[in-house]
Amino acid sequence: MHTAARTFCLGLVSLAVAGAATLAAQSRAGQDPMADLLKQGQQKMREGNQEEALALFRQAVAASPGSYQANSQTGVVLDLLGRYAEARKYLAKAVEAADSTQTKTRALRNMAMSYAFERDCKGATPYAEQAYEIFLGEKDFYNTGEVADELARVCLESGDIDAAEKWYKTGYEQGLREPDIKPERRDLWEFRWEHAQARIAARRGNAAEAARHVAAAKAVLDKGTNPDQVQFFPYLTGYVAYYTGDYKTALADLEKANQRDPFILCLIAQTYEKLGDAAQAKEYYRKALAAGNAHNPPNAYARPLAREKVG
Repeated sequence: MHTAARTFCLGLVSLAVAGAATLAAQSRAGQDPMADLLKQGQQKMREGNQEEALALFRQAVAASPGSYQANSQTGVVLDLLGRYAEARKYLAKAVEAADSTQTKTRALRNMAMSYAFERDCKGATPYAEQAYEIFLGEKDFYNTGEVADELARVCLESGDIDAAEKWYKTGYEQGLREPDIKPERRDLWEFRWEHAQARIAARRGNAAEAARHVAAAKAVLDKGTNPDQVQFFPYLTGYVAYYTGDYKTALADLEKANQRDPFILCLIAQTYEKLGDAAQAKEYYRKALAAGNAHNPPNAYARPLAREKVG
């Protein structure tokens, strides 16, 4: 073992020993040591100190090996650190420990997302499908649609365009099954479906079809029923422009999109690469890496790519 690796491992052992003594003292005082460790770990995550967060989450698992939350948090931070196989050991324990619809579906979605970090649509699918079936069984059609759309995006950015189309269509159809659905909710699903079809067409190189769906998405937005969705339109037009080879338009539109979204930042970086500006591309990859601390589709795509590009 390299000296640096040995030192790091010894440091973790020391943390664990110190943590055990602290846990014993806190237990005698009637406190909840695991909850305190999780709180400290979450704060370290917010500060961007993922290795320190991991050490605290490991202590929480040691204190309560069957804890859903401790195993889930440990798995999530390991994914963010790029240690996917190890992450899944903890995420699998979180799935086993989950004892409610909320925790079970969240645990399954976290497991699916772990595969998304490796752009593995097929690996993610069985776990997302289980969450989908749970919501469907409870006739929670909104969340059924949400899970389907989430898996669709994972598949699209993994390069499995046919699977993405299938799941986006499923999400759209299930979302519309919501009883007494309000017009604004119907418009939301219409917008998401047009948005998805435009991106799918762009990935297939069909610029004319993509443009038709972009126009349809804009028509839904123009109804004014979902003002919070307006922010996703420049992302759409920039994405379509990028994948249909219009890089100057892509850059102009993506710069109007959410600059705190690591996925957008990576798309901008890729656009600069296409335009031959390596320095600007690297700068945006750095921004994407700094912005990404979430366990979700945008970061699952952006973080590994940015880490690879930044070196």
